[in-house]
Amino acid sequence: MKKPTNTPSQTHGVAIKQERGQLTHDRLIATGFRMLELTDLQEISIAELTREAGYSVGAFYSRFRSKDEFFDALIAKHLETRTRTQVYLFATLATDVLISEMIHNVVTYYWDHRKFWRAVLVRSVRDSAFWEPIRKHGHEFAGRFIERLTKEIGRSLSEKEESNIAFAFQVTLGTINSTLINQHGPIFMGQKLFIEELIRAFQLISDFDNLVLAVARKRKA
Repeated sequence: MKKPTNTPSQTHGVAIKQERGQLTHDRLIATGFRMLELTDLQEISIAELTREAGYSVGAFYSRFRSKDEFFDALIAKHLETRTRTQVYLFATLATDVLISEMIHNVVTYYWDHRKFWRAVLVRSVRDSAFWEPIRKHGHEFAGRFIERLTKEIGRSLSEKEESNIAFAFQVTLGTINSTLINQHGPIFMGQKLFIEELIRAFQLISDFDNLVLAVARKRKA
């Protein structure tokens, strides 16, 4: 028996339905991030989230089976956004401001989304597998930096040079995570000095200036 084929109007109707469904999904995600700028995750109910987004609770459950699954979608959006930002930064920033602009961007993002990121860190304590894609993303971040630097200096980095850069990222991201959880001093994350000191630490640990200056000297010779 020949299967019925969809008419153009039916196909268009499906496309519209899918587009609306994606719009609802995206608006719920955007609302979640916005609410997390002011309120801790555990204090946000699904009813409050959907009301703020302009949808019904049913619209939420037709896209997410639970609050944890919704949070997973927030993480996926976070990783997508940060990847896109990293690619853009490394493609456009001049070498002399590469580290300062990169660190400023990273610190500002996590400070602006600190309640969201605290929730991520708390969840990682009770669910180690949850952290794996975030760990992978951190390694990819360092990899993109190494790729940019390799192009800049015109050669592959040595194992020691790559190790220095990887540890600079570990120190930077680890300091941000620790500060957001514990808020220990004497320098706090909302302060300008926090960014300045992280920039200085990254430059020292990565040995960035020596790598770049060596190339500059070679080009002048």
